[in-house]
Amino acid sequence: MGSFLDIFTLVADSLFLFYSVLIIGSYMVLWLVAGFILNRYMKEYKTTDHHKIINSPLAPEISLIAPCYNEGRSIVANIRALLNLHYNNYEVIVVNDGSTDNSLSEAIKAYELEQVHYFINERLKTRQIRGIYRSRNGAYHNLTVIDKENGGKADALNAGLNASNNPYVVCLDVDSIIEHDALLKLAYPFMKSHKKRLIAAGGVVHVANSCKIEEGRMILRRVPRKFLPRIQVVEYARAFLIGRMAWSRLNGLLLVSGAVGMFDREIVIESGGYLTSTVGEDMELVVRMRRHMYEKKIKHKVVYLPDPLLWTEVPADRSTLGRQRNRWTRGTMDTLFIHKKIFFNPRYGSMGLLGYPYWFFFEWLAPIVEVLGLIYFGVMAMLGAIHWPVFLILLIFIYLFAVTFSFFSILFNDLVFPSYERTGENLSLFLAAMAEPFVYHPLVAYWSIRGNISYLRGSSSWGVMTRSGFGESE
Repeated sequence: MGSFLDIFTLVADSLFLFYSVLIIGSYMVLWLVAGFILNRYMKEYKTTDHHKIINSPLAPEISLIAPCYNEGRSIVANIRALLNLHYNNYEVIVVNDGSTDNSLSEAIKAYELEQVHYFINERLKTRQIRGIYRSRNGAYHNLTVIDKENGGKADALNAGLNASNNPYVVCLDVDSIIEHDALLKLAYPFMKSHKKRLIAAGGVVHVANSCKIEEGRMILRRVPRKFLPRIQVVEYARAFLIGRMAWSRLNGLLLVSGAVGMFDREIVIESGGYLTSTVGEDMELVVRMRRHMYEKKIKHKVVYLPDPLLWTEVPADRSTLGRQRNRWTRGTMDTLFIHKKIFFNPRYGSMGLLGYPYWFFFEWLAPIVEVLGLIYFGVMAMLGAIHWPVFLILLIFIYLFAVTFSFFSILFNDLVFPSYERTGENLSLFLAAMAEPFVYHPLVAYWSIRGNISYLRGSSSWGVMTRSGFGESE
């Protein structure tokens, strides 16, 4: 029995150590790659005047698609913000996805809408369209509102894709605050892409909790006062400025945030549009588009910009945040299992050999391995098999590595875009990052495990995302 336990302990210790070295090594590689890209981007950014794009004949025509559901309190201001973006050649398509409140009536009244006969080439199957509205006022000539039966966000986006007239589409959440020059920044990489076909581009999403918002515009940027939204600022900085920037450079990017992204409309439609049977439609679409391009042997890329494009309200309470992370886990699992053919498949280039395996081992499996490690540690501690001095050294090293990684993410974020107007606000982010490994990270691991269980039980619910309104509850 003793020899079996010794062998089991040796194997388990070796596997956990090997996994830890791999994940820390991968983070360091992403860290270095992101730092290199950000440094080069900042040098280019200083010499680039994005506003010249407004008058450029090469500026792409864009359709901006914004699904909405029960947004009656803010729909008028949100549409106004979309209509006032710094870009010339674009249309706004708002898709009312079967709202049960006064969203549609408020939009009709504010923008002098009337129902019109409008031909839609239904290349993507959606729930029934109940009506299409255009404005009698010439000032809103580029606004179209689609009223349809409720089918969820993916179905609403597909309806917008069917109605769009332009070669590029920007899909975003209507209840978020888009930066006034976001379309200029998104259009820029499409204009300069020549060797490879650019099929999608995304950018940084900032947390808007506690910020001052008026008429759909950001007036004052602040660090969230509550801990959960504040720690998500750090989390988003790591994900966007480190993770996705690095994977963009390595051409292994699997995800463009559903909050805002610009896509080649024809490739989206050829790939089948958004999948309505998954709760991770944003990630699944990007992977399917890339599969489509690889299988047609067309050189392509997906890019991520370090520029802030959108401000969004994040969950401020544990129950809502837990439902969101449960859904994110299920969406990740859906995408990984639907596209399992990609796994270590050289036919799919960097996505198959690097991007997919990373998401499989270090995004999906990491919380599971972590929980198994804690269980294993507990058993070994009860058996008296823990060498405590070594354990404490490793614990301190992992803690310092995690905090340092977060600190650099905050610094990168402030370097690219000085987000907050009050001096010392970044200090509160540093303090939150120091508390994260003990206070917040265990919750994320727990919610991820719950997401795995929900997926295995066949749950496909979106989950109620309670919003308090920008700045209202904080």
